[in-house]
Amino acid sequence: MSTQQNGPGLQVAIEGAVATVEIRNPARRNAMTPDMWRALPPLLDRIEADPAVRVLVLTGANGSFCAGADIGDLDELLDAGDASVAVAAEERLAAFAKPTVAAIEGPCIGGGCQLAVACDLRIASAGARFGVPPAKLGLVYPTPTTRRLVQLIGPAATKFLIFTGELIGAERAAAMGLVDEVVAADGFAERVAALTATIASRSQLSVVATKDVVRMVAAGEVDPARLAQWHGLVRASGDAAEGVAAFGERRTPDFGWVLPADRPTTAD
Repeated sequence: MSTQQNGPGLQVAIEGAVATVEIRNPARRNAMTPDMWRALPPLLDRIEADPAVRVLVLTGANGSFCAGADIGDLDELLDAGDASVAVAAEERLAAFAKPTVAAIEGPCIGGGCQLAVACDLRIASAGARFGVPPAKLGLVYPTPTTRRLVQLIGPAATKFLIFTGELIGAERAAAMGLVDEVVAADGFAERVAALTATIASRSQLSVVATKDVVRMVAAGEVDPARLAQWHGLVRASGDAAEGVAAFGERRTPDFGWVLPADRPTTAD
């Protein structure tokens, strides 16, 4: 399944268990317009509710991830501050209950980093470039994004990126923990497909519960009732029995648990 966009927008394609959201604004290296930021949360709502989808990939069209917020529409974002449509989109992406992978080629700058850091994993092509340029423009980077950067790469590296606004390459981004894996350009699509296929083949109870538990641990707000709920599902779901049986029979497990529509969720 796919949906097409004319002009700047977000294009969705679903193949098997993987949904891909492609950022499309080629005239501006896929910079996000206010309408694109506004479109992302309801789009994620629909994808999350699809029981067939197990993994979400966020990427950009034509070899560019996202060059940030469209500077021509910057006034709207500036006036709203941390209540902007960009922050709302970032928060919804971070709260997406299923695994998310940012597949990054070319520029990943400003608002692009905002989106990438809100994903669970970041896979970069060797030619990708990263930057956080608010100090070049006299802006203050959103608080939720800054918090996520600090959690991901630490205070010093966060300060370096924001203080200097310099672009860094994929290898340096990986060294500081901003990127999980760097892949040669000619094998990039194949690696993203292989990674998402692996994640989709695992118990979704395991991966969704892990995402929720990691979020709680990172926030320092572990809820014993939620932990008990997840552990209770281990037996009730049948996934553990299937995993053990498949291991003994030397076959691929057929895990059956899917994210229920009435599951408890909280934002990252």
